[in-house]
Amino acid sequence: MRDRPFPTPLIRALAATVPFVGPETQERASGRPFRARIGANESGFGPAPSVIAAMEAAVGDMWKYGDPENFDLRAALAAHHGVGVDNVLIGEGVDGLLGLSVRMFAEPGAAVVTSLGGYPTFNFHVAGFGARLVPVPYERDRENLHGLAEAARREKPALVYLANPDNPMGSWWEAPEVERFMAALPASSMLLLDEAYGETAPASALPPIDVSRPNVIRLRTFSKAYGLAGLRCGYAIAEAGVIREFEKIRAHYGMNRMALTAAQAALRDQAYLREVVAKVEAGRGRLARIAAENGLRPLPSATNFVAIDCGRDGVFAKAVLDALLARGIFVRKPMVPVLDRCIRVSVGLDHELDLFAEELPRALTAAARG
Repeated sequence: MRDRPFPTPLIRALAATVPFVGPETQERASGRPFRARIGANESGFGPAPSVIAAMEAAVGDMWKYGDPENFDLRAALAAHHGVGVDNVLIGEGVDGLLGLSVRMFAEPGAAVVTSLGGYPTFNFHVAGFGARLVPVPYERDRENLHGLAEAARREKPALVYLANPDNPMGSWWEAPEVERFMAALPASSMLLLDEAYGETAPASALPPIDVSRPNVIRLRTFSKAYGLAGLRCGYAIAEAGVIREFEKIRAHYGMNRMALTAAQAALRDQAYLREVVAKVEAGRGRLARIAAENGLRPLPSATNFVAIDCGRDGVFAKAVLDALLARGIFVRKPMVPVLDRCIRVSVGLDHELDLFAEELPRALTAAARG
């Protein structure tokens, strides 16, 4: 007889891990705040003043639940992207939508194709629902479209995951390449095309949205360029029949009212978005110069961060990372061999990049000493 409730065998078999150790956890461990928070790909530029004003005006309504249909935001996004309201789903950031997608399409034991070293939260969901990851190594610091397509043809997976632009390397594929990749996948495999960094990418990297495809889900977010990471609001665009399937399992009151208000206001202020995108581009340029001035190689990026090749192996890059953390500079790094020779630095405010420029040579010296 059991003397306590037990989770399912699947849950008991999982390692007690989380995809990311948050900066707050690291600050608690060190006993002091970070001087520069440039590791989580947040937008330090924050939301538009018009968004802040809309949030302030809405505070008194927070006693109400949000609209369970999220209709106003769905309608605004549908108009923005030229699709129907029934082609749009709102969720708790891309992370929440990834979890729903895995739950909906990947039965326990089903194959799921992704890139080795790609976004770890997706892998976390796949493991949590008992599906089987089929990882494909990166090639020349980009997700390997040919390798992913080959794995999909071989495995006939329930899901294929592709981020374009990519996290953690910042690389991207042009739209024609992505469209050829879509066409090469089995009709029975659902492609999750994660475009969380779509606003900071060149327009040429984003294929036209085609909601007639029944096996493609496009994922976007307000967490990056729109500066609303703390409100957790993302959305999916897909064929209407696919969206109806999501309706069966999503948390209908999962979106808080403030997130819906802020996202609608952010979408209206495209002028501010353009300002932020320009600042991100300038910040990427500055990060690249800081890296080059220290003898390191910045990788081309279409995101709001830059992956910086530290020139040696993962052990050395980890030492650089640790030295930066010890100096109050929060950055992250890829963890898979080959990719792990890099650190990943988010575009930050000017004073944060000043601090990074000041501390990077000291961190390199400390890492070289071992």
